[in-house]
Amino acid sequence: MASEINVDKITPQTGTTLELGDSGDTITVTGTLDGSGLTGLNADNLASGTVPDARFPATLPAASGANLTNLTSGNLTGALPAIDGSALTGIETGTAWQSTIVTGTTLTAVAGNGYWIDTTSNECTITFPASASVGDTIELVDYARTWGSNKIVIDSNGLNYQGQADTYAVEYNTNGQALRVVYSGATKGWIPTSDDDVTDAPVEPIYDINTLVVAGGGAGGNRHAGGGGAGGMLVTNSVTLTQGTQYTITVGGGGSGVAYNTTRGNSGVDSTISGSGLTTLTAFGGGGGGIFTNPNTNITGGAGGSGGGGGSITNGGAGTSGQGNNGGDGTGQSAPEYGGAGGGGAGAAGSDGSGSGGGDGGNGLASSITGSSVTYAGGGGGSSYSNFSARGLGGTGGGGDGSADPAVSAGAVENGSANLGGGGGGNTSASVNSGNGGSGVVILSVPTAKYSGTTTGSPTVTTSGSNTILTYTGSGSYTG
Repeated sequence: MASEINVDKITPQTGTTLELGDSGDTITVTGTLDGSGLTGLNADNLASGTVPDARFPATLPAASGANLTNLTSGNLTGALPAIDGSALTGIETGTAWQSTIVTGTTLTAVAGNGYWIDTTSNECTITFPASASVGDTIELVDYARTWGSNKIVIDSNGLNYQGQADTYAVEYNTNGQALRVVYSGATKGWIPTSDDDVTDAPVEPIYDINTLVVAGGGAGGNRHAGGGGAGGMLVTNSVTLTQGTQYTITVGGGGSGVAYNTTRGNSGVDSTISGSGLTTLTAFGGGGGGIFTNPNTNITGGAGGSGGGGGSITNGGAGTSGQGNNGGDGTGQSAPEYGGAGGGGAGAAGSDGSGSGGGDGGNGLASSITGSSVTYAGGGGGSSYSNFSARGLGGTGGGGDGSADPAVSAGAVENGSANLGGGGGGNTSASVNSGNGGSGVVILSVPTAKYSGTTTGSPTVTTSGSNTILTYTGSGSYTG
């Protein structure tokens, strides 16, 4: 049976500490306990229950919310203060469409923007940012439905585009096209999520140039001999190159002259342009001049870019269609009509030999690929050997003159001109060799806007209008 104590106040007998019960006892309070005088109350000792609102001050002190969890909006009332959103991620803000219509030839695009591209008057090259984050987006729209006639070209600025490196061109050329491109990361780079034409993947960047390829001229023969044929002259427009590809340039040398009463003059050497994806452009070396030998083992002019002229009683060599012409024929008779024929040139066949003298070399052709008119690939003149005959003259474009009987003319045999591909002159002299053929040349006319500046072989570099001109007088290369 419980005991009951009725007192108004309990005071410690000694000291200031009042102890109720022993350890482990439960003290039950019946009625209302006024805790207004409680101080130093440890929150860890409050296991449950509700603290009356009246016990809280009107304004709570500032506190860290680091340990607050599951805070619902229903428990928040009033206006929240402004917060710093710098750490917020994954928030979609939409495309910022630009109010200005793009009509220029270039645009530097900014991630997050949308652009209206009007190509009514010109193509437009759009340069993307040099760095990007996953999710960056750019949108482009054909404003005037003119991309089909004036395309847009995207420069991905060092980043991949659909997995292809920036050495590839990205072109869109469909009227009314709309394009949305998102950056996916370094591996695949920019990827269209909407482009209305999935075939518009990156393609190899190509461009066209014009070329002139002239081979080395043939040498003249030596004994009542024909002149050397000019090196082949090959003019090719719209040669397609690929950016980043190296193209090899070979410039052919002229054929070397020969001693008296031996064999026809040596042929010139081919000149070429070659490279991956390009059908090799080859200009053929000029044919050597034919001779009349003793005993009568007669040798015709050699075939080549242009044919060599025949000896005094032999025929000329054949030229190559589209590059040159045939060499002329000799007189067809023995002494005293010892006139050798002229070698063929790029513009005309060599003249036949006659009893009055050697035949003239065929004239060359003019080209203005460098910006100035220059005549190339003239045939060499034939020689003569008679007291009443004169030597044949070289054709325009570097053909060398033939020789004449020293008793009649002081004219000595001449070489073909270097880097014009001229044929060497025919000769009739036991003391000197026949005329050498002139070396060839290779010339590239590259749109300056596409010119890479990467060459070997030290070509001469000039400009003409909107083109950069590379003149190779020796072998080398050009990288597109």
